[in-house]
Amino acid sequence: MNKNFYITTTLPYVNAVPHIGHASEFVLADVRARFARISEQEVVFNTGTDEHGIKIWQKAQEEGIDVQKYVDENAQHFRGMKELLNIDYTHFIRTTDADHMAAAQELWRRVDANGFIYKKQYKVKYCVGCELEKTDSELDHGQCPMHPGKDVETIEEENYFFKFSAFQKQLLFLYEQDRVFVVPQKRLNEIRSFTECGLQDFSISRLKEKMPWGVGVPGDDTHVMYVWFDALTNYISTLGWFQDEENFQKYWGTKDTPNAIQIAGKDNLRQQSAMWQAMLLAADLPTSKQIFINGFVSIDGQKMSKSIGNVIAPTELVDRYGIDGTRYILLTKGNFGEDTDISWEKMDAAYNADLANGLGNLASRILTLAGDISYETPIVDVASSLSKDIEMFEMKKALAKIWKIVDCANKLMEEKQPWTLKKKEDKISQKEFTEIMERFLQDLHMIAILIEVFLPETAEKIIAQLESRKKEILFQRV
Repeated sequence: MNKNFYITTTLPYVNAVPHIGHASEFVLADVRARFARISEQEVVFNTGTDEHGIKIWQKAQEEGIDVQKYVDENAQHFRGMKELLNIDYTHFIRTTDADHMAAAQELWRRVDANGFIYKKQYKVKYCVGCELEKTDSELDHGQCPMHPGKDVETIEEENYFFKFSAFQKQLLFLYEQDRVFVVPQKRLNEIRSFTECGLQDFSISRLKEKMPWGVGVPGDDTHVMYVWFDALTNYISTLGWFQDEENFQKYWGTKDTPNAIQIAGKDNLRQQSAMWQAMLLAADLPTSKQIFINGFVSIDGQKMSKSIGNVIAPTELVDRYGIDGTRYILLTKGNFGEDTDISWEKMDAAYNADLANGLGNLASRILTLAGDISYETPIVDVASSLSKDIEMFEMKKALAKIWKIVDCANKLMEEKQPWTLKKKEDKISQKEFTEIMERFLQDLHMIAILIEVFLPETAEKIIAQLESRKKEILFQRV
């Protein structure tokens, strides 16, 4: 195992406040990073905000405020996820940071020096929502399926282009030699198929007079970088690349031993697993180690939409379920990589059954009955029991294994009914009571150890209560 561990989320755009999809990605990455820490790895956990591009520029113009002020204010909503959801990230990068912009320009210079940037006049259909060029075959009645109701724009100007087409063979080789480079398998198959069909060079600049909000193109003050070329660089600029090569190699890795793990939604598949990898190859830099692609979250069978009014904010979840209750809901709402449909009714039911009535009730009963009975602290090998699931982001499966222990303990509690033994004064009953409570105390301590990376506050509370023998409600019913 590499002693150094690097994981990054995608960087959300700051043109809207965080929603449940952002929260899910942050929590998944947080669990993986916490697991690396308890495995005694040195961790860099990167997240942050994507703050350039036409979407941001237009939104600031609509609201009539300075664009830098707009991104400064909105970035705080995402930075606040650290406290809101107990996200223990180490790095929070903004693409308006001076060091990041310098790194983006250096990447441009290296790609250009290697002959993979050129300039041409072009005309293309462009989805502002995706910040991507679109072919007619990707549109549905002239609109992007990902952003229905919004007409695509037609851009006609002279721009700089990246020779994406030059990397078809290298990308296919990457996908073939490492069959888990993209997870799950169906997303690897999807990006392989996309690449096999032929790659089209894409624009990586915009005329500054039309869209001034971006990183300047080195050597040409009439252009700014296309948002994806700028934003994707954050994954290495956060490590101090290009000025701190030692730190970059320590966490990102080398060509022979890539180390970087990325997590993204399926709308980022092409950008993360093809465009970004090609940019790295073009600059003679190591590729990522793995890209984990998750599905979308829908609400009551409908796509989240501000116009429909069904967007769920992380603050709403925490107000209802608390921090760890929210983390549990997000981690168990569905299988990783699959689309998931949720509702307040489904979330309430899961919270009450698994947390309030399940773990919460079990802990309350044990601590109420145990008194000052001592027990031997259990030895728990978290890595051997949960590592495969956690490393593949199958957090729902990992928690299901833990909840088997919770359910078994609750069933045993009903079978043994230790409260009836406690009332009896004969030695046999008292001995049996002590023995069964020792087991329950060990089980509860074991559960606390196992849930530490998933529900850190709850784990800490359980351990504290086991030490003090003072009962405290872990989860209030909703």
